[in-house]
Amino acid sequence: MFDYDLVVIGGGSGGVRAARIAAGHGARVAICEEYRYGGTCVIRGCVPKKMMVYAAHFHDDFSDSAHYGWNLSVNGFDWSTLIQNKDKEIDRLNGIYENLLKNAGVILLHGRGQLLDANTVEVDGKPLSTKNILIATGGTPTMPNVPGIEHAISSNEIFHLKQKPKSAVVVGGGYIAVEFAGILNGLGTDTNLVYRGEQILRGFDNAVRDHLAEEIIKKGVNLKLNSNIASIELGADGRKNVTFIDGSKAEVDCVMYATGRKPNTDGLGLDLAGVELGAKGEIKVGDNSQTNVDNIYAVGDVTDRIALTPVATMEGHAFADSLFGGNQRLPDHSNVASAVFSQPPVATVGLSEEQARESHASVDTYTSDFKILKHTLTDNTERTLIKLVVDGESDKILGAHMVGPDAAEIMQGIAIAVKMGARKADFDATVGIHPSTAEEFCTLRTKDK
Repeated sequence: MFDYDLVVIGGGSGGVRAARIAAGHGARVAICEEYRYGGTCVIRGCVPKKMMVYAAHFHDDFSDSAHYGWNLSVNGFDWSTLIQNKDKEIDRLNGIYENLLKNAGVILLHGRGQLLDANTVEVDGKPLSTKNILIATGGTPTMPNVPGIEHAISSNEIFHLKQKPKSAVVVGGGYIAVEFAGILNGLGTDTNLVYRGEQILRGFDNAVRDHLAEEIIKKGVNLKLNSNIASIELGADGRKNVTFIDGSKAEVDCVMYATGRKPNTDGLGLDLAGVELGAKGEIKVGDNSQTNVDNIYAVGDVTDRIALTPVATMEGHAFADSLFGGNQRLPDHSNVASAVFSQPPVATVGLSEEQARESHASVDTYTSDFKILKHTLTDNTERTLIKLVVDGESDKILGAHMVGPDAAEIMQGIAIAVKMGARKADFDATVGIHPSTAEEFCTLRTKDK
């Protein structure tokens, strides 16, 4: 009756994983993507951003190396080399994603997909009949209604700037804003980070927020809290004249907004199929990623659950196993670890202290703030923060948090323990690897007052 068992709209991490697994289970699958396969993470998000973080951190590495006996002569930084090499790697990854799909037997379609009804997807004017539909179109940056906003860019455009700005204002307090402020500052841009709230990284543990704010200020980022942009004007020389809400002004080469993202649901024809949306334009789904229309599903950022690439991948895999593999299972959104690739980086899993105190009668915390061994021979003043949040009644680890070098790498292992229900006593009984930063998680003995 149908051309396909499944048509996937969106070639990002969630859609690609779902298509591959479904095809592996024997389903007839087609996937459509209007831009490039790989999605936000691979094309204009996590991967290229992490490359730029690496580039920016060499500034500190070169400085630290002198204290270890290295006599280096650094002749500056070439933005175009970084961008060209980044683009080559993204091209390679795009090809890998397409080959993975082809090798799995998925039909690749290059074009915009939209629903005509609950069983028909049109791709560039060609209708495809399908038994099931998966929406995996992700999200996109939003820009506020500020006079002169047309002179600003989002995180999408910063990856393609022809030259490094000498000065910049980054607006926002979330992980994207904090990360790009660190990138630009590390590459030598005079960087202002402007956030309307009282502290960056809303929703993270307050100790983490305060610690990171101190560190990025020490590294040279001009952090302006309780502030915002009132207007942007384009100068005759192409520079941006920024006026802040307190009346102060700045003249910079670049204004970048990272103040939010929205689900990509516009123009998909979801209304023609009767798919219900939420207040933010997100597709409303149940625990099994099913919409209110029985044969239509959605995974990833378009559902506004947890906007992380591995979460989208998990959701897509669980969907395909459940519908086509005879293995009914739900994606598990509890204790999902995450990282902010700021400088220094942040990593966390589980509850913040503030969240834990709202949901548990007794909460103990253990915190260590120290200079890592690497910096003891240098004049680098960066300090690392490690924190455990513990249920005072059961001794179960409720949350683990870190700010410092290799935080994401260390937290991945800690996350496994937290996911398994580890207790503080289990951490105490574990012999640490010495000398390492990670061993600090095993040596925390004194409760915070």
